[in-house]
Amino acid sequence: MAGHSKWANIQHRKGRQDAARSKLFSKLAKEITVAAKMGDPDPDKNPRLRLAVKAAKAVSCPKDVIDRAIKKSMGGDAENYTEIRYEGYGVNGIAVIVEAMTDNVNRTASNVRSYFTKCGGNLGQTGSVSHGFDRVGEISYPASVGSADDVMMAALEAGADDVESDDEGHWIYTSVENLNDVSDALEKTLGESTESKLIWKPQTVTEVDLETAQKLMRLVDMLEDDDDVQTVTHNFDIPEEVAAQL
Repeated sequence: MAGHSKWANIQHRKGRQDAARSKLFSKLAKEITVAAKMGDPDPDKNPRLRLAVKAAKAVSCPKDVIDRAIKKSMGGDAENYTEIRYEGYGVNGIAVIVEAMTDNVNRTASNVRSYFTKCGGNLGQTGSVSHGFDRVGEISYPASVGSADDVMMAALEAGADDVESDDEGHWIYTSVENLNDVSDALEKTLGESTESKLIWKPQTVTEVDLETAQKLMRLVDMLEDDDDVQTVTHNFDIPEEVAAQL
């Protein structure tokens, strides 16, 4: 299998400051509260909540933050959020998908549109770029869990659709509907995964030069800094030699 695209690993993840980490925890807590409010507050009985809790634990979100978010959903005073997806283009036609959770759709739409405009891109209609992505489940494991062949066999036996492995780890892909079942099956053979989540997986990626990467990173950073934005996905790849200059 082809190696996992570096687009998921480079960029803005490294060297987060405390303020950014706090913001990340806040967004994870929001997803946990919404997931618990929409279903059962017990993660074992609520697949979406289970994924949200796993995502929080994957970045070492404190247990009290997770517990507080679940309790908030049961208190009746949790905010009502609208989940909305925005699609647009960064410079050079790079596709960007933004998933938001907001209590004020007009505010969020205005902010997202302004970020695209400031960074030389433009916001499109829903569906304008998502056709170039596949909505799939992604389960990740560290490279130390086993060889590419061993993980491939375990994934296929668990009902997964595809696997990508490289020196950094293993990424197992499933249909949206099978994510929880495959994740549970893999835990019995490979142990607990690093992360298990739904993603937009680009069908193709575009390598960018330093100038383009800098402009796109500015857009991604502005979007991720917005409290209403939960995830930002794109289809650009930053070559290692370019990443070293960022």
